Amino acid sequence: MKRYRPNKARWMQYWPLALAVLGLALLYLLAPVLTPFVTAAVLAYILEPLVAKLCRRGCSPAFATSLVLLAATLLLIALVLVIVPLFVQQLTALAGYLPALLTWLRDSAGPWLNERFGLQLVLDVDYAKTWLTEHGEQAGKLVQALLPSLTSGGLALIALVGNLVLIPLVLFYFLRDWDDLLARLAVLIPRRWLGKVDELVRESDAVLGQFLRGQLSVIVIMALFYSIGLWMTGLKSALPIGIVAGLLVFIPYLGVIVGVLLASLAALLQFQSLGGLLPVWGVFLLGQLIEGFYVTPRLVGERIGLHPVAVVFALMAFGQLFGFVGVLLALPLAAMLLVGLRHLKRHYLDSALYRKSA
Repeated sequence: MKRYRPNKARWMQYWPLALAVLGLALLYLLAPVLTPFVTAAVLAYILEPLVAKLCRRGCSPAFATSLVLLAATLLLIALVLVIVPLFVQQLTALAGYLPALLTWLRDSAGPWLNERFGLQLVLDVDYAKTWLTEHGEQAGKLVQALLPSLTSGGLALIALVGNLVLIPLVLFYFLRDWDDLLARLAVLIPRRWLGKVDELVRESDAVLGQFLRGQLSVIVIMALFYSIGLWMTGLKSALPIGIVAGLLVFIPYLGVIVGVLLASLAALLQFQSLGGLLPVWGVFLLGQLIEGFYVTPRLVGERIGLHPVAVVFALMAFGQLFGFVGVLLALPLAAMLLVGLRHLKRHYLDSALYRKSA
């Protein structure tokens, strides 16, 4: 009796799928360990064009990598030195404005609401001031009490410090050896698939690169617009609020919502009148129109096909499945999926199933 032997060639066709499933399982299990390596890989992908440009001008890979990392570090330090003091200053001003705001709510806003809408606003200003003072002191004591425990024992703190040390180190080696790493990965691809895989990777790289560069341009432009616009309204905290609103433009509607809330609170505290809100709201309304109808379509473009809703879904889905590592990998995987779907669509439109008439 002839024994049944499965067709080896047929089973070999499914090894890429099995490898993908195995990779996702390992990614899920090792997500905390992979965080610094994936972070370094994503940063290397973003910074590698700068290193390549320096190498084409005669710099060695090690020197070009060191120069790019030094510039990125100095830029990050400059941003921190500029933004953090501004936020501390605004928080201090917020604490100083609160008593005056409470008085304005009782003496001006309360009677206006009662006259227009019949709403009774009962506010004990003295009690509120006392409560804020007491709880502010308690918050300070709580922070002071938590600091020793954080510095003495936290495994989370040790992991954070380890990641902060490991990420730049891994990033340096990724940037320096980027071409060599890609060549080693290419050797593992079956020769008959090499052309198709190379085509897919290049298209994915183009989609993702255009999307990231376009979004970065949108972020810079909108941060400048909101900062200058709020400054023209006379808002003292225009710069930090404008920067935050611009950075969050990457997530649809979140930037404008957070910006409006922060700017409205700052305007109420500073101007202590509802009239001070109208110019602030006008800035964000105009910014939303410019960003939605001109800046994003022109710089990101629908030709990329990576819709903002797809971006949000990818970030949330991969973040839920794989944590922070999933958030880092969401956009590259979404770009690869988009390119794959485009190829499937082309194959379907060229197939006999689609072309054959009834």
